[in-house]
Amino acid sequence: MTQGERVKSVRDKKQMTMEQFGEKLGVTKTAISRIEKGDRSLTEQMLKSICREFSVNEDWLRTGAGGPENMFIPEDMRYLNTVGRLGNEQNEFKKFCINMLMELPDKYWDYIYEEFKKFEKKEE
Repeated sequence: MTQGERVKSVRDKKQMTMEQFGEKLGVTKTAISRIEKGDRSLTEQMLKSICREFSVNEDWLRTGAGGPENMFIPEDMRYLNTVGRLGNEQNEFKKFCINMLMELPDKYWDYIYEEFKKFEKKEE
């Protein structure tokens, strides 16, 4: 399976049109079509964007390693990646919040959960 075919597999699994997929990546549906057909190589930047945006396993997208069942990063690893990205943010408030949450005693988690749910209700 080529890289283009693997890109198509990701798009199919996400049940997205070429236009929707390209929009998430900041490119046209024509660019996605060319990549999937093999008319255009997958650039390093595009490869990284697909992996980041859709939680795709980079080794799988590059080489097909592990087969189709290795297409996506497991959920627990996605959480770790997200926390790592937030920890490297330039925004000091985000870094402060992440560090505070990581140090928080278990007894406070239910309270925080209920408070966050209030924000969700206000948006509705």
